[in-house]
Amino acid sequence: MVNWIIKQTQHLLTVFGDIFTKDLFKVGGNEFSLNRLAQLLLLSAIAYFISRSVNEWIKRRLLGRLKKVHLGTREAIASVIGYLLSALSFLIVLESTGIDLSSLTVVAGVLGIGIGFGLQNLASNFISGITLLFEQPIKVGDYIQVNDLFGTVEKISIRSTIVRSRDGVFVIVPNIRFVETNIINWSYQDPRCRLHIPVGIAYGTDPAIVTEALLTAARKEPDVLSDPPPKVWFKGFGDSALDFQLLVWIDEPYNSEPIKSALNFRIESELRQRGIEIPFPQRDLHIRNLDSFKTLFKNQISPLPSSETLPPSDNPPPQLEKAIPKSPNNWTLRDLLRRMPYFETCSDMELLHLIEYGYRQLFPGDRLICQENDPGDCFYIILSGSVEVFSERLQKYIASLHAGEFFGEISLLMGIPRSASVRTLEDTILFVIDRNDLQRLLVNHHNLADRIAEKLSERQQSLKSLGLLVDEEIEGEEKPLIWIRKRLNTLFGI
Repeated sequence: MVNWIIKQTQHLLTVFGDIFTKDLFKVGGNEFSLNRLAQLLLLSAIAYFISRSVNEWIKRRLLGRLKKVHLGTREAIASVIGYLLSALSFLIVLESTGIDLSSLTVVAGVLGIGIGFGLQNLASNFISGITLLFEQPIKVGDYIQVNDLFGTVEKISIRSTIVRSRDGVFVIVPNIRFVETNIINWSYQDPRCRLHIPVGIAYGTDPAIVTEALLTAARKEPDVLSDPPPKVWFKGFGDSALDFQLLVWIDEPYNSEPIKSALNFRIESELRQRGIEIPFPQRDLHIRNLDSFKTLFKNQISPLPSSETLPPSDNPPPQLEKAIPKSPNNWTLRDLLRRMPYFETCSDMELLHLIEYGYRQLFPGDRLICQENDPGDCFYIILSGSVEVFSERLQKYIASLHAGEFFGEISLLMGIPRSASVRTLEDTILFVIDRNDLQRLLVNHHNLADRIAEKLSERQQSLKSLGLLVDEEIEGEEKPLIWIRKRLNTLFGI
């Protein structure tokens, strides 16, 4: 009995062995059996996991140390290395199983033609994926727009690209779309981009007040860049409103929608504070043959009582209140600038453009505006009020400045730290101008540049103590002025 069981077991093993070793088909001179196929699949799986582990190690350990290389570039290099390792592993597996690769060349060519015709879309996406990895018009981490889809590129593979939308949804986009359609890459080279915020204003509103309000809202938003500066465009005359656009620059395009929302909140607040109306759409109704309507309703309307027939009233008629003169705090920036001697001859349009160079800032009394040894990044013109200039290091009073005068020009124009501190003596309104805006201002208003040069030439002792003038340069009355004019021309091209 035992011998019979052993014989039957050996017979079964022989049968199974014949089944596994029996050739099933033949390709290019290579015979394939179940045993060879199982061996091929097992080695392929092992090779796949080894190549994937090596690729992850290269990606994390080697490429991860290259912090200066863009994330998308590192991902592209890692993807190419991964595909090369997979192809090399597959060839090694075929060689190790004894398959003659040269005999498969013709078969592979025939299969390639069939696959090319049968799987055209897959082949197109494959070629497009290779193109994206090598040309890199988009990279991992870029913020892009594909038709109506806005999102960040998370992964680029051979067949498709994964994009994470602004709502956190992962969208799988075929690679062919990145080759055949126009793609907006907001992160390509320079991430800065400009936003357009449309605003409708009621007819009859002063455009200068609107410009100041919109620019003030833009400068208060921390995510808006100061360089390039914001601008306001008067787009045209709409059906129910004056159409304006606020143009601002940002360097975080993926946050464009939250920044637009924040700007709209600030714009609404600034317009409300200034009493500027945002109109509703409206229609005018014109009645023809008005005289016939008068005749129709003539007998149905009772006459209004006259003042003689009204009973006497205990309350006297209200007296009209006298108009309260506006304080400088309530003046428009255009009116304040027109009071300056170097801007008094400017037209309304010139003053409107002048508002784009700077902004109004109110300082209460006894408030420190700038401190000694701080970097000079702003130029100030006093629109109303007064300030005191003093040296904290020397414990010395220097001067008092009033409306129409300016300060902060030495450190800004000469590129040095503040030489003195400035504080307000009363409530003071200043016109604040940044360095880049000052250059445009001086180019367009030479009289202000001349006035600044004259003021600097009067401060020879200050310039000498700062080491900006030596004894040979301050001989004579015209030499400091000439030197300062040349300095302004060198710095600002004026």
